[in-house]
Parts: sequence; C-alpha cells; structure tokens
Amino acid sequence: MVQQGYTFSPSYQGQATGKWLYVKVGDLNAHGNIKYLDRTLNYVDDIVVEEMGATPFLPGSIVFPRVGAALRNNNKRILRYASLTDDNVIVVTVRDQYSCSAEYLYYWFDFQDLRRFSNDGTVPVINGTNLKGQRVPLPSFAVQQEIASLLSTWDTAIQKSEQLIAAKEQHYSHKLSRLISRGQHPHAHVGTFAEEVSTRNRGGNGARVLSVTNSSGFVLPEDQFERRVASADLSNYKVVHRGQYAYNPSRINVGSIARLDGWDDGVLSPMYVVFRLDENKVSSDYFLHWLNSHEARQRIKNSAQGSVRETVSFSEFAAITIPLPALPTQTAIARYLNVLREEIDLLGQSVAALMAQKRGLMQKLLTGQWRLKPEDSDPTIQTKEIANG
Repeated sequence: MVQQGYTFSPSYQGQATGKWLYVKVGDLNAHGNIKYLDRTLNYVDDIVVEEMGATPFLPGSIVFPRVGAALRNNNKRILRYASLTDDNVIVVTVRDQYSCSAEYLYYWFDFQDLRRFSNDGTVPVINGTNLKGQRVPLPSFAVQQEIASLLSTWDTAIQKSEQLIAAKEQHYSHKLSRLISRGQHPHAHVGTFAEEVSTRNRGGNGARVLSVTNSSGFVLPEDQFERRVASADLSNYKVVHRGQYAYNPSRINVGSIARLDGWDDGVLSPMYVVFRLDENKVSSDYFLHWLNSHEARQRIKNSAQGSVRETVSFSEFAAITIPLPALPTQTAIARYLNVLREEIDLLGQSVAALMAQKRGLMQKLLTGQWRLKPEDSDPTIQTKEIANG
C-alpha cells in the first residue's frame, strides 16, 4: 500500500512530546534515525489526530521523501512506532505480511535511487502510480527473512564503526582544543607566516579544475556536482600547488578552506583565495589542525560578520590571530594529532569497505543472482507489484 502523508498545519507543530510521532523529511536524517525512525522533532496527541481526520501509519511501514532535492539524499527509514507523516513523505505499508517481509522490502528500496521513481520536471516528484507499478522480486518468505537478516548484520557492523568514529572525532576535538586553543601559547597573526598567491593559468586550458568544499576539501567539480562547472576559458583561473591552501571567500565561514594534498597542482576559479605558508615559521600540519578547531571556525565567522555578503578577504583572514608556540612544539603537537586523524581515516575506510560489501550483497541477493536456500523454503523467485504487496 502506497500513501502520502498529511498536511501539517503550523498550529500543530512545535510539540516536543505526545502520543504520536509526526514525521517530516528532516527527521529521516536526524541523529539516531539510522534504519528505524525512533524520534522526531514534532509530536501530536489524539485530539490533533481527530481534528486532522488522520489515521496513524502502522509500525514497520517504510518512509522516504516524495519531492524536491531531498530525493538526492536517498534516505529511507522504517517506522518503529505508529506515526503520522507530513505530505512530503511517502509511506509504503506491507498489507500481506505472510508473503512479503517489510524488512526485506525496506532493503529493496534501500538499493534503489529514489529519483528513478520521480518525474522529469524541474522539481522532481515521486509519481505514486509509477511507484505502485514497480515490480519487486519476491523469493519465499523464509528466504526474504534470511536476506534481511544478513544485510542487517552489515548494518550493525557499519553502525558500530560509525559510532566508534564519532567517539574518536570527539576525542580528537578535545585534544585539539587542549593542545592548541587552551595551550597558553603566544598568539600571532596569520599574516606573519602566510602569503597570498595569485599566479594565473596563462599556459593554456588543459589544467585540472578543482573546487573546495567544506566536507571533502579539494575536489573535482564533476565529482561533486555531476557536471563540469568551469568556464571554457581557464586562462584567468588561479594556479594552486600541492601544500598550498585555498578558500572560497563567501563560503569560508562554513568551512570551505583546505590544503591541496591529493594532486600536485590544479586551477581554481578566480574568486578563490590561494595562499602559502612560510614553514620556517609555522608547521603546515599544525596550521591545518588549527583550521579544524572550534576557535578557528569562530574567528573566521567573526571576520565575515560586518561584510554585506559575509565574505572574508585575504587581508581579513591574515588579521586573524592563532595560538603559535615555538616550531618544535608545533611539530610535536601536529605529530600527535596526525596519529589521531590517521586512526579516524582508517576507520572511515573500513566503513566505506563495509558499505561497498553491503552494496555488492544487495546487488546479488535482491536480484536473485545469488540464491539462499534455507530449509523448508521454495528457491523460486516471483515478482509482485508494490501496490499488491
């Protein structure tokens, strides 16, 4: 059964407790809602449900976004409790629980890109009729349960690894603050050891075009935006070399600043600021760790305030002060923090590997390429439309 949620009047919103969870799109990605949706920002009581003429959706129903950019996030969740949802959320409920496992169906949806169910308009919207007509491979119920259990094991391993990463990140932040921000070090302006670089790409248009994001640092624009966003003429683009830093003046306040480590060189849009460090005065690793600190983010945000567009020029960035002990102390601090970051990076690679393995299993198991044959099960696979599931 495929249903759309209810229009959620603003007068019903803002209640932090209540009998019924009221699910909005943002709740699908809220902290703690990983596979099962356990909590929401809004709750309602029976009187509101009656006024709305609404019927709570059953536990075990699968929910995901219906419209807009949220489809790109591909968040799908299972309702842990009977809940309401707003009209931007699609709800899929299994009617025949003896032939189709709700958890198995969740994993089938988890393997799908939601955009394949949407229209081709400017604003993507999932077409309910199209969704209902989708055919789902259904092996025997016992095999469905076996597949769901196997994939759930991968989910548990991924979740535990991600929880460990979160704990390591918190430990790193604590050590970063203690060793740098609260280390009783003398302070110096960034401009005492940093110099802006404005070399232009006069040599031609065959250069590697890069961008800087707040989540991944330097990236290829086509990897980040799924298309080339650079100008056809790159002659005025700024050249950046390995070890140099760059930031977007209008996005540095949200963390779009990074050191180039992944390539020997590249070019950036002329709007970027590129600078290099005098490593006789500052350890580049120490400076990079400082950029990750709460202190650095706050000082950068303060520099952006007062600007009409909240931009930070290099002169404003150079005026920021940073705790700067003697170079040997910087090196020792950076070496210790590097070890913590390397451990987090390794755990991240482990999570990526688990996700890839899970994806491979889903490809094999949900399409029937690999057959599980528990005892007393029928190995044949049928397909059934979602509307009839």
